[in-house]
Amino acid sequence: MMQLVIRQQLYSISREVRTELIRKSIHLSIALVPFVVEIVGTAMTIALLAVGTVVYSYAEYRRRLGFTIPIITRITELSSRKRDLNTFVLGPVTLGLGAMLALLLYPNPAATIAIYALAFGDGFAALIGRIFGRVPISGTGGKTFEGSMACLVAVMVAVWLVVPDPRLVLSVAIAATLLEMMPSNDADNLILPMGTGLVATFLL
Repeated sequence: MMQLVIRQQLYSISREVRTELIRKSIHLSIALVPFVVEIVGTAMTIALLAVGTVVYSYAEYRRRLGFTIPIITRITELSSRKRDLNTFVLGPVTLGLGAMLALLLYPNPAATIAIYALAFGDGFAALIGRIFGRVPISGTGGKTFEGSMACLVAVMVAVWLVVPDPRLVLSVAIAATLLEMMPSNDADNLILPMGTGLVATFLL
């Protein structure tokens, strides 16, 4: 009986880790946006993000009605946490909107910094926090110290690769970490790029 319980627990943990890896691989892919901007320009990139967001929203609407859209529905199901399966999964929508807001509100390199903070800061915070998090931070809705430190380090590295200015790197990383710690659910995909982009714009 004990062995069965242990096996069930291990299966549950492995499923959660797999789900989180899929979720965050999608999240990290938003880091490709600045490269797309270099190739096709800001306006076309925003248009592509808008089309992708609309297509995903339609697929998710159909999924909620019981229909299947090839590829998109399957990826959504694989990357959804248990609490998300019976709801409209907003994460990809806010992710696309966050990247679009960064491009619309801020000039480069602030826009790139904001998008990298969203991709790497939030992405690694959730991944490391979910897998290795042991020390919860009070008042953050379940965020962990380990996840927050992962956010800090990831943003510092990402910003340094864009603009190697220690003052900018530290300021944006601290701002990203504090914003990521807020118990905002999927809204952090909007709050984080807007906040870090604003800090970067003031300091550049």
